[in-house]
Amino acid sequence: MSTTETKSRTGDAVSPVAEATTAIAGFASEFKGFRDEIHTRLQQQEERLTMLDRKTAPHTPARPALAMRADTGAPHRKAFDAYLRSGDDDGLRGIAPEGKAMNTAIAADGGYLVDPKTADTVRSVLQGAASVRAIANVVEIEATSYDVLVDRGDVGHGWNTETGSVSETGTPQIERITIPLHELSALPKASQRLLDDAAFDLEGWLAGRIADRFARAEAAAFVNGDGIDKPTGFLTHPHVGNGGWSWGRLGYVATGVDGGFGGADAIVDLVYALGAQYRANAAFVMNSKTAGAVRKLKDNDGRFLWSDGLAAGEPARLLGYPVLIAEDMPDIGSDATAIAFGDFRAGYTVAERPDLRVLRDPFSAKPHVLFYATRRVGGDVSDFAAIKLLKFSVA
Repeated sequence: MSTTETKSRTGDAVSPVAEATTAIAGFASEFKGFRDEIHTRLQQQEERLTMLDRKTAPHTPARPALAMRADTGAPHRKAFDAYLRSGDDDGLRGIAPEGKAMNTAIAADGGYLVDPKTADTVRSVLQGAASVRAIANVVEIEATSYDVLVDRGDVGHGWNTETGSVSETGTPQIERITIPLHELSALPKASQRLLDDAAFDLEGWLAGRIADRFARAEAAAFVNGDGIDKPTGFLTHPHVGNGGWSWGRLGYVATGVDGGFGGADAIVDLVYALGAQYRANAAFVMNSKTAGAVRKLKDNDGRFLWSDGLAAGEPARLLGYPVLIAEDMPDIGSDATAIAFGDFRAGYTVAERPDLRVLRDPFSAKPHVLFYATRRVGGDVSDFAAIKLLKFSVA
């Protein structure tokens, strides 16, 4: 019988404070016993693990030291090749925690993947292709568009006397050009039997097919794109004659002959129509047919204007400036702007997302496997004073 019950029967009153104190003391005692029991069990478990580790140490190789940098190349490449052959993304999931620095992205359904080696291969091929990209300003962004701020004017100025008042001068105008990103896609395919061949270079094949498709599509858009679901080409903008320019319009120089050269002077006029601040980094852009015609031009002393590169890989030069052969430039013809000259690093901007996505589709084209690759890219003129055109017309 408890003390409380005894005191209740004898008529002795027990205060509420005494009852609460007794209850708290009992709870504290029971909790201390529970804590001591848990601590004892954990200590016993730790002792067992220590003994087990000592027993197995002579038969177990030493644990490798933690690497300062994760070796993600080999396992990622194996997983990528396995995925291409079978569509199994277990290997990719397995290396995801160690490959965070590789920017690998896999969708919830395992359909999308980004292989950095493949993306780097495609990017290097695009950069080396005969495209305006090779001489343009290329920026990588994570947004859906890229804004270029351009100073359209100059700060006003004036001469002042020692004691004269200073008049207010003009303030330059800032213009913003927004370059939206558009989706570029490619859809190469291969038979499942070919993919099952372990000796086949899957990564090289896929990167080559994607790079070729992307390079041709981009090159055409950077020159003649209309800006609808694709980049805006520099030839798409309106033109202004006599080598001038205005905002939104590129300047051109006429050859003086409809559909032909009026002589080597037209090339010289084109060069000096461009501002001196742009000529230092300027280059010519034309296609192969136009280059063939330009190679035949001579100055008044009988010397060719064209000179081939002195070293392997060095571009040909026209009047001392490098020449980019872009096959998407128009041929020489009536009113054609077949030659461009300018500082494209300042005059044209290419904006792109750095990632490359590949979706493997083994069902739509059996027995072939489709690889749907996408990337996002945009482009537009960023400085209308930095590019001049040669127009094959009378005026």
